[in-house]
Amino acid sequence: MLHTVNKSPTERNALDSCLKHLTKGAAVLLIEDGVYGALKGTSTTKTVEQALKSHPIYALYPDIEARGMQDRVIDGIKLVDYNGFVDLVAEHANVQAWL
Repeated sequence: MLHTVNKSPTERNALDSCLKHLTKGAAVLLIEDGVYGALKGTSTTKTVEQALKSHPIYALYPDIEARGMQDRVIDGIKLVDYNGFVDLVAEHANVQAWL
């Protein structure tokens, strides 16, 4: 399953809930304001780093770029463009949007 998170972790608990419900083979894609969950040095950094040990986490690069965060992304998070977003959706049987 591919989990998408589009809300900032400071605004809602969607990212935290998502990470708690990950199962084997699941991946996470941070989009829109969800990309704030990819930032180094925040209250969610350690939780995201822990999740990275067993699940791939991606962030949509155009959303990272739009917020000027290119140099502050947690190591290990893979940046994808819109084509990569489509590829991730096609690779996973199901998509769960966390709102």
